[in-house]
Amino acid sequence: MVYTAEYDPLCYLGTPVLRNKLDLTDQAELDEFETAMFVLRSDEPWPEGDLDVIHYLALHQHLFQDVYDWAGEIRTIRIGKGGNWFCYPEFIANELNRIFRELAQANYFRGLAPADFAIQAAHLLAEINAVHPFRESNGRTQLTFLALLAERAGLPFNAEVLDRDRVIDAMIESFAGSEQPLARLILDIITEP
Repeated sequence: MVYTAEYDPLCYLGTPVLRNKLDLTDQAELDEFETAMFVLRSDEPWPEGDLDVIHYLALHQHLFQDVYDWAGEIRTIRIGKGGNWFCYPEFIANELNRIFRELAQANYFRGLAPADFAIQAAHLLAEINAVHPFRESNGRTQLTFLALLAERAGLPFNAEVLDRDRVIDAMIESFAGSEQPLARLILDIITEP
């Protein structure tokens, strides 16, 4: 699904295609390149950090540095999907700071039973998703952060459970106010061998 956006200086004029380091103007080619670079960077060590806003931005920068000059930077325009608008850019920094402060106050969900971790992590991802801090590649950054969060909580992360349609449906449901499908997905990720 293509984003709805105001005029976007990050796009090639007259297109919804984001400016990129290879100057690809075909969306399918850009998608393929972005996926390849994401897979490549995912296999490298991820940035060290404190599971805070700075760490989250660094994670996006690491994963998409080969694709976008603005990787790791908070978006500056209003965007939406499916008729719903994400957090307006003027509020993103404050919302991210609040979300990650609450995560720290919750001790990064360490010591929780898997079912409780899944519920808390679903709420966290739902909030980050509603903020949608980046112009593109929010979902993959969220799932990568979830892997770090699970690891730090001493829980496994079974990426084999990830099904694109299930993830998208769960994120859409969480945006609409129902976090249960996302919590069930996370529970499967951290408990299925």
